[in-house]
Amino acid sequence: MGKVLGLMGNEAVAYAVKQSNVDVIAAYPITPQTIIVERLSEFVANGELDAAFVPVESEHSALSCCVGASLAGARVFTASASQGIALMFEITFIASSMRCPIVMAIVNRAFSAPINIHCSHDDTVALRDASWVHLISESVQEAYDNAIQAFKIAEDSRVLLPTSISLDGFILSHCLERIEVLDNKVVSDFLPPRKAEYKLDPEKPITFGPLALQDYYFEFKRQQEEAMRNALSVVKEVGKKYGEISGRTYGTVKKFMTDDADVVLVCMGTVAGTARVVARSLRKEGKKVGVLSIRLFRPFPAQDVVEALRNAKAVAVIDRSSAPGCIGGPLFEDICTALYDLPEKPLTYNIIAGLGGRDITPEHIKQIYNTGYKYIKEGKVLEKVLWVGVR
Repeated sequence: MGKVLGLMGNEAVAYAVKQSNVDVIAAYPITPQTIIVERLSEFVANGELDAAFVPVESEHSALSCCVGASLAGARVFTASASQGIALMFEITFIASSMRCPIVMAIVNRAFSAPINIHCSHDDTVALRDASWVHLISESVQEAYDNAIQAFKIAEDSRVLLPTSISLDGFILSHCLERIEVLDNKVVSDFLPPRKAEYKLDPEKPITFGPLALQDYYFEFKRQQEEAMRNALSVVKEVGKKYGEISGRTYGTVKKFMTDDADVVLVCMGTVAGTARVVARSLRKEGKKVGVLSIRLFRPFPAQDVVEALRNAKAVAVIDRSSAPGCIGGPLFEDICTALYDLPEKPLTYNIIAGLGGRDITPEHIKQIYNTGYKYIKEGKVLEKVLWVGVR
């Protein structure tokens, strides 16, 4: 079916994109994603990839180029991080409103200032309301698998929305792992060349991005909402089909010992692996703890989250980004909203941790679980938001 390679996260994404029959790549380099587009430019230059590689003067231009290419019917890809996402922010909304199934890798990096090149989830959560589908990777293998699935999800006629795959900067992007890659033909059969139903064609004139005032704008937004709702089931369908060709099946969340857990830790990205190791250790000590890793951030899989957490007594939610002035971090607010209608709600508390690439250690995870048991004993949450690992 394939072969085993040793690849860094960035290289794994580039390899997946090369296999995905992509037509146009437009990108501007920014740490820590630069290696992705460097590798893709090499694949194009040496003839391994028959695609147009467009070097541009900014991230704003990169996504603008992707919009144009997508509307022409091409399968397109870009990658960025942090300030690059901020610079292209205007076009992220245009891409989704024009229903462009662009795929973008976001290599998570903290927003400035002060300047930091390491992992926070600031850039991914900044796009949470831009009508993009967001897949989160917690390993190099998953980054590879998500990249291939992202094109299939984005281009589904029920969705037609841009899709991002996120991977933690440096922790995954520059981490070498053993991964299993599929044969080129297997990927091509799973993801044949794009055949755009709606595209710019002189023979079949169509308008994209017109002026829409009070008479039509509302309806455009409603259609995007319906597409996002459709994406929830499409992600599951694609994850199941991908499992048939790879042996690795994906859903919206990943449960670990959650069914009978007193305290469940909810997180996104690489911290899930650390949390599972700690949870397994604490189970040996007689503590019933579990981990819920969120793979699909948007559309948010509320029902799947509820099913995983309904039996918990306490739920700790780790946000690797802060939201000054809010009740808690972005993921925490989503979890609280999902659990709101439960007749017996678990005690929920938010953990802000790992900002700017600071390590989230096993000791931190133990502290978070112990806090949950403390709150259960008290019968209430004593402090809603805790900053763990800060001096």
